Amino acid sequence: MTAPSAPEPVFEAPWHAQLFAVTVHLNETGLFDWPDWAAHFSATLARHGLTRDLNGGEDYFNAWLETLETLLIDRGHAQPGDLRSLREGWEAAYLNTPHGDPVHLDPALT
Repeated sequence: MTAPSAPEPVFEAPWHAQLFAVTVHLNETGLFDWPDWAAHFSATLARHGLTRDLNGGEDYFNAWLETLETLLIDRGHAQPGDLRSLREGWEAAYLNTPHGDPVHLDPALT
C-alpha cells in the first residue's frame, strides 16, 4: 500500500496566495466590489493580450497585482510613488535576507 500523495498547492507561489488574501480583505473592507474588480481585471488581461486560459502562474498574478495597484490608485487609496517605494523595499528586503529567514520590510516604508 502506498502513502497518499500530498495535495497540490492551490497557489504556485506564496506571494500569489498573499496577493489573493490582500485583495479579498480589501474587498471585504469595502474598498471595491467584486463586479468592479472583475471588470478591471478583465481589462488588464485584455490589455496584455492574455486572452488564453491562464493557470494561475506568474503572468496571471502579475496582471492581478497590476489591477489591484491601479484600482487602489484610481480610488485614491494609494499613490503611485508609495506603491513603487513599497515594491522596491520588499525587493531589497527579499534580496538581502538569507535563504530560509523571514523577510521583513523596513519599518520606515510602512
